Amino acid sequence: LQWSSPPEAIELFKSQEIWFPPPQFYELCRLCNFSSLSQLHKFSSERAPEGCERWMPVLLTASDGYIQLLPGDELYPEDPDYTGEKKISMSTDKKVEDLMKEGSTFHRIVIKNIHSLAVYVNIQAEYKHMNPLMINCDSSDYNSKL
Repeated sequence: LQWSSPPEAIELFKSQEIWFPPPQFYELCRLCNFSSLSQLHKFSSERAPEGCERWMPVLLTASDGYIQLLPGDELYPEDPDYTGEKKISMSTDKKVEDLMKEGSTFHRIVIKNIHSLAVYVNIQAEYKHMNPLMINCDSSDYNSKL
């Protein structure tokens, strides 16, 4: 067992020394906004009365990877399948790079493979929350539209 700060954990993930799933990667990117535990505690205490929202990532399968769409993203469905009963599947023959170049409103995690994740967010966070830092684990750069 090893303790690591969020930036250190992301670096360990990038070097493939550890692995965590996309939602945890997203939250570690969010935690990178804070330089200390006391700063995080202060933010959390002040933001807590605002409430929270329920999220359901929606997976979009592209020809060369995946995109987890989150609320606020332009491709996020109006009525996501919260229970899994609808068996909705979103897919496209387009490449991830093309989807990123065509888009303009992002709240997503791009997944090229299990060790290549990237967070892209250019929307205002709800409930006075903090957006994650946009971190990309590979050399692809889709920031031109952000």
